[in-house]
Amino acid sequence: MRTSPDRRPVIGVTLDSEPPGGYAKLPWYALRENYCDVLAAAGAVPIALPHEPDLVEDYLALIDGLVITGGAFDIDPALYGAGTRHATVRLKERRTRFEWAITERAVAADRPVLGICGGQQLLNVVLGGRLIQHIPDAVPDALAHEQPNPRTEPGHEVLVEPGTLLHRLTGAERLPVNSAHHQAAETVGPGIVVSARAPDGIIEAIEDPRRSFCLGVQWHPEYRISAGDTAILEGFVAACSTGRDRRAR
Repeated sequence: MRTSPDRRPVIGVTLDSEPPGGYAKLPWYALRENYCDVLAAAGAVPIALPHEPDLVEDYLALIDGLVITGGAFDIDPALYGAGTRHATVRLKERRTRFEWAITERAVAADRPVLGICGGQQLLNVVLGGRLIQHIPDAVPDALAHEQPNPRTEPGHEVLVEPGTLLHRLTGAERLPVNSAHHQAAETVGPGIVVSARAPDGIIEAIEDPRRSFCLGVQWHPEYRISAGDTAILEGFVAACSTGRDRRAR
């Protein structure tokens, strides 16, 4: 259910960043429109968050929830205690430093958090988990998690754990999802629940049941390829609205 027009929560959406070249001769930010489109359609006011770690507290004073977006890069393995770095790992250190800081604070403040694809991976590490650095080298007979077909189509299904937030939101035991990642959560931190897996065993969703809404999904629900994707987004926006109302009392 959409939030009412007079109670639209403000949701911060993290940006990707790119070096000079292509669009501009100077470094530039990037974000697919559908991240913001689906939040607005669900009743929220999305705002983009530049990578300014010193402004995290100012951002938190403005937003009612946080979306950590995906991108074609990886989390530094040193952040989860890995002694080596796979050759495929590509870093965006300033982006990660900012997203880590704002995610850590948002979780501590119990602001609703939704991590998407790479955002789920960052959320998992912030919450004490580790990552598989390159699925094809680590998981024999893994599915094609970097699907060859368009992202507007499903690449595989995920199996949803009954009783989890994800299950309550979607009402589904299986969900078709798109898939665009070469890394994934390997382990989760204390108290964190795995709420979905792919048929090959890869972790596809995590959540922190101690928080009002803290969910990470390895796919991209902003494409809304299933009713479950829409339910995730609408449930997240509703949680942001509820949290804002509670803080205002």
